[in-house]
Amino acid sequence: MNKTIIIYKSSTGFTKWYAEQIAAALSCPAVPLQEASVELLSGCDTVIFGSRAYAEHIDSFDKAKALVKRSGNPRLVLFVTGATPNAAEDIVNRFWANTLTAEELSSLPHFYMQGGLNYEKMSLPDKLMMKAAAAMVKKKKNKTPEDLLFQEAIAQSFDHKSLEYIEPLLAYLREH
Repeated sequence: MNKTIIIYKSSTGFTKWYAEQIAAALSCPAVPLQEASVELLSGCDTVIFGSRAYAEHIDSFDKAKALVKRSGNPRLVLFVTGATPNAAEDIVNRFWANTLTAEELSSLPHFYMQGGLNYEKMSLPDKLMMKAAAAMVKKKKNKTPEDLLFQEAIAQSFDHKSLEYIEPLLAYLREH
């Protein structure tokens, strides 16, 4: 029997929501990363790790990978949430290429799920980083269409999470 667990790192609630929806669909537990342990993961065949895209990185991915490896190397599946629309495949693919190693790109199942922005739940450093990004784009001359979309997208909080975004991950798990 395949025992699956979801561990996640969520800062503003989008990743937690997706982790809970996937857990409900798979009838498995979803546990915050800070509560996960080698003992908890050691009996699992599959660990699904979810986190946010953050400053061109996957928040806490190295910590999760190390924990999974120490627990006996169960299969790892990754999902990342962010404000970028799922339809912006070129941006999402660039993110994967910039954040995963070549080996991870080819061997690690990875899925992107649009969440949104929640300025009310962001930490002060995150808010300051977003303000700086907005100011840089605002000052930029000859804005590209991507710049204009980014500028509009980060202007205010929004929530675009959807159950449809978990379907590719669920389909992958059904097939493998």
